[in-house]
Parts: sequence; structure tokens; C-alpha cells
Amino acid sequence: MFKKYGIKSHITNDPDTIEQADKIILPGVGHFGHCMQKLNESGLLPMLEQKALKDGIPVLGICVGHQMLFEKSEEGNGQGLGWISGAVVKFKLEILPANYKIPHMGWSDIIANKSDSKLFEGIIEPRFYFTHSFHVECDEQYVLAKASYGYNFVAAVRKDNIYGVQFHPEKSHRFGMELLKNFAAI
Repeated sequence: MFKKYGIKSHITNDPDTIEQADKIILPGVGHFGHCMQKLNESGLLPMLEQKALKDGIPVLGICVGHQMLFEKSEEGNGQGLGWISGAVVKFKLEILPANYKIPHMGWSDIIANKSDSKLFEGIIEPRFYFTHSFHVECDEQYVLAKASYGYNFVAAVRKDNIYGVQFHPEKSHRFGMELLKNFAAI
């Protein structure tokens, strides 16, 4: 998607490349505990913390990458990065309608909570593709957008230079392309 807009990007775990980055995306598909374990084992965490927390470069977490931004998760026993206060919880089956299946897979509309968000700028009637069994619970001050699957849940967050989205922009066609273009412009 970045290539389509002529935006230079790299998929890497190379410390030198990351050191030169002016933005970072933490992708994620998989199990929270396993992803955190692999990140901790990579040796990249001190550099990522320097770039995100001290240098203040924009960071975007996607799906499990979004969940890893928080303090802890019900999925796995590892702690998250703790860059944003909050926790990752499993969908509450007891309040989901009987015909709702977990994982939540498919398209959902999102409702932006903050009209000043550059991440959703110019995206009309946003719909994004989700595939997840867990979602974030955090203070409303960090919530950029919510979606609904049986009940409302956090779909996007922001704390200063740190952004997270529960959905997959890379699977969300024009909506995802616009969101990633917006992130690149921050």
C-alpha cells in the first residue's frame, strides 16, 4: 500500500534500519504472549522504546501490535509494552448475541470519537476488516474510534505519538489505504 503512494518503507528487524526510521509500524497476527516473547527476545525493545517514548516518532500498532501497546492481556501470561494504560480482554461471550461467533471476522463500521484525529482524516463512512478474539479496554481519553460486534469495543487509540488500530488496514481496501497514507503524513 505504501508503494502505491510512493511512500518509502521497509519490512525489517535490522537495528540500523530501525534506528534511521522516522515512523514505526508494529504489525501483528497471532498470540499476544508469543508476540511479546519474540519481541523481548529480539533485543530491539530498548531501541523501540527510545524511538517511541523518548524521540517521539509516530508508532502505529496493528491488531496484536495494537494490543501489545497496553499493559497486559488475558491472552498469554506476558506483560505488554505498557506504553498506554489499559488491558486486552477476551470478547465477553455472556453478552454477545447467540449467533455471534468468536473470532470476530469481517467488516465493521467504525465511529470516530475524536474529530481531530489525523489518522482518519478524509475517510468517509469508514469500514475496516477485523479478525480478532480480544480487544482493548482503556481510558476514554485514548480512544480514537469504536466499532460494534454485539457491543461497542475500542477500535483505535492514540496517546501522543503512539497510535493503535484493532483492525487490519492492509486488508481494508481503500479505507486502509487512506489510513496508512494518513499515518505516513503524520
